[in-house]
Amino acid sequence: MNANHSTPANGTAPDPHPSVVMCPGWWFMSACVVVAGLILLASHVAPAPSWLLATEVFATILGLFAFGSFRYQIHKNVLTYGMLLVIFATFFGLRTSSWHVEIAEQGWWFWIGRHLLSFRGLDDLIHADTMLFILGLTLLVSVIAQTRLLEGITFFLLRHHDGLILPTVISVTAVVAFVSGVLGGVSMIGLTIRTLVIILMLAAAPVAAVRYAVMVCTAITTICGVWFAYGEPPNLIMKANLSPHLSNAFFLFYCGPIGVASYLVVAWQLRGKLGRQRVNLEELDVIDANVEDVRFLQASRHGEVLIPVELVEDFASELEGRADAILERLRRGEPLGLALVHEDVSVGVRRTLLAHYVSEELADGLDRHYLYLAAERYEEALQAELAVDEVLAAMAQVRKRAQMMGGLALVPFIAMLVVHGIDEDVPLFLASVAGFVAALPAIWRIPKMRGLALREARLEYAEYYFLFPLFVSITLLTSAGFFDAMQGLIRTGIETLGQAHVAFAQFLGSTFLSAILDNNIVADFASRGLHGLDVNVLKFFAMAQIAGYALGGCWTHIGCAQSVVAYAFIQRDVDAHYTPVQWIKEMTPVIVRILGLMAVLIYAESAVLTWF
Repeated sequence: MNANHSTPANGTAPDPHPSVVMCPGWWFMSACVVVAGLILLASHVAPAPSWLLATEVFATILGLFAFGSFRYQIHKNVLTYGMLLVIFATFFGLRTSSWHVEIAEQGWWFWIGRHLLSFRGLDDLIHADTMLFILGLTLLVSVIAQTRLLEGITFFLLRHHDGLILPTVISVTAVVAFVSGVLGGVSMIGLTIRTLVIILMLAAAPVAAVRYAVMVCTAITTICGVWFAYGEPPNLIMKANLSPHLSNAFFLFYCGPIGVASYLVVAWQLRGKLGRQRVNLEELDVIDANVEDVRFLQASRHGEVLIPVELVEDFASELEGRADAILERLRRGEPLGLALVHEDVSVGVRRTLLAHYVSEELADGLDRHYLYLAAERYEEALQAELAVDEVLAAMAQVRKRAQMMGGLALVPFIAMLVVHGIDEDVPLFLASVAGFVAALPAIWRIPKMRGLALREARLEYAEYYFLFPLFVSITLLTSAGFFDAMQGLIRTGIETLGQAHVAFAQFLGSTFLSAILDNNIVADFASRGLHGLDVNVLKFFAMAQIAGYALGGCWTHIGCAQSVVAYAFIQRDVDAHYTPVQWIKEMTPVIVRILGLMAVLIYAESAVLTWF
């Protein structure tokens, strides 16, 4: 979306009483500085208690929910970095942590060299290897996405299924579920949403069906993507925390059934929402029939990729109050150019929108095509379309070459993953960096597309910045011995209740916490309580936690990065009045069904462990 256009789609002025009010960040940061200073002064009088540190960390995590879900909000980066100052001040005054002992015995320079100037130290502190891998993966997927590979697969499947929406969506989501396990669900969801919305609008699907498909993308890229270690950042965090016990084989054999079972539930749910809806392939508009080439052209000429709804919303102020009527026509499956003609948009504005949507040199030809089409002068409409077909055919050759080069980039990526699997001393991030370096030549000679890929990757990765202070805070808790007590509690629970009930309790706890917090943080602190257990029991509990944070992350609009992306898209482009309560209400049935299946899997796995 173009950030320069702030007017709503109906062309009215912005709401003077917005539903969300962002509190000034400097207020909160200043308060944190004052509190941190007071704690440091108090620590000279008496050592800070360890429970205070734990309270501050959990207050930070709960603050992300409280100040991210209601009307008055604080930016999550401001909240986590500000609270880190307070947490640091408290930790400094503990005097009994393992780091305090290490500094007292070895000195500051030894501690700095070990924890800040070494890769292993940074990995322990902020999951450096995992976060660098995610950065490289974000760049890799962003480059490959510009080649419009998913759109090509989607329309190939649509034609294969003779325009039927249900089998097409099920096939596409199966591909996305598989790919999410390797390339990351966070990187896949934005592209998947826009691709599915295109075909649903071509079929004139009801708003409720479009909205549900967007929500389903969250489950597909989150729950179904846990089948492999690289599908979710929480997977990698748990893998790092519990190394060397969680190998790639662990995710395949323990988490693979979770992904498959979840996908079957989602596919069954889609049957009731999409029914027998269909796209008439013979009547597809020239733009819709060549969607992958059109979007490739958008990226190469304009440095942005829009679906028609987003374009109309961006130019709402220039449509003189006709934006809502045009959007309604688009949702009924009408082509963009035809909707503009039918709503009597002026020639200049029509051609401006078509130029921005495709390219300047095609705007006049496209506009004539739609004028003839509206007048039912089909022969003349076809003649006007020929010049467009020629340009798109030429662009298709460039796109196919880029797709081939992007696909080949997966070879070094997968090869380095194999090397890391064999020798974990080889940093994981080298795999995604190698893939990105190999993929970049696919779009290097297209400046605007290259800029778009890098910009999208930067914006996506910026969503992870708030995690760094939380990772540091949880590492401080570990140094203070907080998780020793958690480990003891788990052992006591096993002895008292049995491992199956404890695992199920961990699953439910992870599900609930991930629904109200971010599942990356749940994975980080929950997994640290599993150290010291028998390896088979550790893997069993890890599976239960992974199932929980994947499921809970989809339950609410803030549970994981994918939910945040999907909810924002629904509010912006599908239903501006959609609320978090509606999200929970519509998502709960599929969550409950998957929860039931996961409960069966957990107890079945416990029986297998007990038997052997």
